[in-house]
Amino acid sequence: MKIILVIVALLLVMPKPVNAWGETGHRVVCQIAYDEISDAARTEVDRLIALDPLYENFADSCLFADFPERIRWQEHFMNLPRNARSIATADCPLAQSCVLTAIPKDAALLSDGMADDQKLLAMKLLGHWVGDIHQPLHVSFQDDRGANSVAADIAPAVRPAQFDPHANLHGVWDYLIIAQRMGDDYIAIAEEMRQTITQQDRAAWRYDSPVEWADESFQITIDPSTEYCVQRKGTCRYTENNRMLNDGEPIKAVPIDARYLERHEATVRQRLKQAGIRLAVLLERLAQ
Repeated sequence: MKIILVIVALLLVMPKPVNAWGETGHRVVCQIAYDEISDAARTEVDRLIALDPLYENFADSCLFADFPERIRWQEHFMNLPRNARSIATADCPLAQSCVLTAIPKDAALLSDGMADDQKLLAMKLLGHWVGDIHQPLHVSFQDDRGANSVAADIAPAVRPAQFDPHANLHGVWDYLIIAQRMGDDYIAIAEEMRQTITQQDRAAWRYDSPVEWADESFQITIDPSTEYCVQRKGTCRYTENNRMLNDGEPIKAVPIDARYLERHEATVRQRLKQAGIRLAVLLERLAQ
């Protein structure tokens, strides 16, 4: 019954623009985390999910912040000034709250002593926030809405069967790279990725902080190969001749072909794996 309700909810929102990793990406992150945590933490995750009226497993519950309606919408992303070079502090430069502050806020609610409904909600949201902060374009610029206002000129060879004529660069990173290069079987993708994670990777990723996660995403966002912005005199401009996108101005288009998808596949894989390992560390609080 739960899964039927989830499908109905997804159908209701499918025509809306893509706003997160996409269903497969978020599920992959949470499946990796679920498979990485201790037996005690996994037992507690399962116990809390059993209380949820919509979801039968943790991976599906990580879609909750987007479906059936967006929850705490300002906390799905982080906006920076166009002249930002890096992220070094745990605050939101252009807002009171953002994905960077959402993570510690909800992680604190996983501790013992909180009511089950609070833990369950925090767990579902935290699974989503950790995925979001690892999607590079969720750490970006406000005027073009994190590349939602950067069109994607998708080549026929890599164009989805259900082609969205309003496709944008944000959506390419949300779902197209994953769909075309990895598929949509999130359990298989998560298992394959876990097999490539070394103990050295786990050690390197476990002990850093959300500030570092956000900065990693931002450095990918402003990298020239992403083709999101144009570096000029310390500013990452919308185009060479336009510092930022204003209302009514024409939007630019980025050509997306097989080479673009192949070039960034390794980066997307890395971000999904890092998100899964780091989420697992946070979920261990449930067993403490």
